[in-house]
Amino acid sequence: MKGREEIAQALAASGYVADAELATAISLMRLLRRPLLLEGEAGVGKTEVAKALAQAYSTELIRLQCYEGLDQSAALYEWNYQRQLLAIQAHQGEDADAVEDRIFSEKYLLERPLLAAIRRAQAPVLLIDEIDRADDEFEAFLLELLSDFQVSIPELGTVSAVTIPHVVLTSNGTRELSDALRRRCLYHYVDYPDVDRETRIILARIENASPSLALQIARMVQAIRKEDLRKVPGVAETLDWAAALVGLDIRDLNDAPETVHETLICLLKTHEDRARFAPEVTQRLLGKVG
Repeated sequence: MKGREEIAQALAASGYVADAELATAISLMRLLRRPLLLEGEAGVGKTEVAKALAQAYSTELIRLQCYEGLDQSAALYEWNYQRQLLAIQAHQGEDADAVEDRIFSEKYLLERPLLAAIRRAQAPVLLIDEIDRADDEFEAFLLELLSDFQVSIPELGTVSAVTIPHVVLTSNGTRELSDALRRRCLYHYVDYPDVDRETRIILARIENASPSLALQIARMVQAIRKEDLRKVPGVAETLDWAAALVGLDIRDLNDAPETVHETLICLLKTHEDRARFAPEVTQRLLGKVG
């Protein structure tokens, strides 16, 4: 597909190693000007896709972090009430309509991520992170915005998009998203990388990591993910561990089993998971990495 290889190369130059399916999804996102919904477990690198995409496009990344109770004002715009109050006090005695026109103007408008994204002269990457944490009402509002790319501000009128942003939504799957939102978006499931891709990710992101060590780390992490864990380590944890091992001048995992075991705190983030990994478990898994 035209553009897929170009996108994969641009993402790689930004430090993100994409598989063919993701590169295709981004290519279609650009072609069809549709939002891209990335779903997958926490820690697989969904947010990093948007960051790398902004670098690849040489444009701004605007991020809306979703949470329970997120409302339109926090996502769209607010008025600077404190400055408005000061302006009212400073112009006491002036005609009320004139004061109203003065305080409900651009000078007192506070852009939030969604409004900012549609008012940029150069199309930004708009990251709507963890949309599954927001409630159904906000999702419905978002769907309307993504359909029209315009916003009605009662005091100023309708604000239409200057450019259409590149929209990336992420979801950890904690809540089922509406069919309407899924229909509006292109979709890609981001899974944990296989050994080959995780090796390439380590080599792309960790300076001075040798190919042989990167391969051992990727194999070890893959083996750890197959254990009965409460929290499976993600790619970010892999990179932390790789950076720690390189910083400690470890060149072969089998040469330093004790250090490998001690540094697993980079990967294992709960008391239960750490307790499961006795030195014997670490030694057993080291036997699989070569």
